[in-house]
Amino acid sequence: MELHVTRWKRYGHDRLYANLPDGTAVGWTDVATGDITVLRAEYRDDVIAVLTQHLQNLTEPVPSDRAPEAQARSMLPPLTPADDLAVNPPGQSLRDLLAESGPGLMERVVSRLLRRPTEWDSWRKGLAGERRVGAELNRLGRHGWRVLHSIPLAGNVDIDHLLIGPGGVFSINTKHHHNRAVWVGDDSVKVDHGKPAPYARKSRSEAKRVARVFERYCAFPVPVEPVLVFVGVTDLKVAATQLSVRVYQERQVAALAPLSGALTADQVEQVYSVARHRRAWSRA
Repeated sequence: MELHVTRWKRYGHDRLYANLPDGTAVGWTDVATGDITVLRAEYRDDVIAVLTQHLQNLTEPVPSDRAPEAQARSMLPPLTPADDLAVNPPGQSLRDLLAESGPGLMERVVSRLLRRPTEWDSWRKGLAGERRVGAELNRLGRHGWRVLHSIPLAGNVDIDHLLIGPGGVFSINTKHHHNRAVWVGDDSVKVDHGKPAPYARKSRSEAKRVARVFERYCAFPVPVEPVLVFVGVTDLKVAATQLSVRVYQERQVAALAPLSGALTADQVEQVYSVARHRRAWSRA
């Protein structure tokens, strides 16, 4: 098996990663100590051989003292119940928005009698969609995945769902288009052949914000991928050829369950401990 080796230096660490052709990490070594960690047992011999060879070929001197760089890593305060995002149910942000700014009884009656669509209807539809996707994601817990919902970001926006597990981290954006047909291109999405919507671009932007948070608090690389999940659609056509966003209908998110090789079980718990802390996202 041909493995590709990449070097990663951050937060006082200097490592060589052995990766499969698709980029999945199967092992790594600490350049300073020479210790090798095998992430996938079936590739053990190949990992040891390729990393040992690369260690021997290194010519760049390794500084013995990296303490100043390590000190640059941010630290979070102890987690309190008020800061624990693990208690958020799917759609918590929309639920709060409806409670604070939603219509009163008279407004609801009038809009219903006039059959006039309102912004509140969009919020309720979004809430229903996030609940359905959240229920599907919660089922992945038995496969070693952790799920968080309604992650607040700076600028009064949020991430609908965050899935953390052996296959990495997935930033999930839910779109509820009941009984509508959806077409997905490289940079835009059309609903019933309507105007292009920048769903894919916004999903990529959210994933980058998530990645920056983990770069700030985690002493190892954390791969983050954007995901778009469409709820209630009659047809979903992905015509993109260079799309860097995963696209699913709500029942298809189970396809993420078998993914592995990106994070160890210990790393999953470390990433989850950062992600559930509200203060980690205050500058995201």
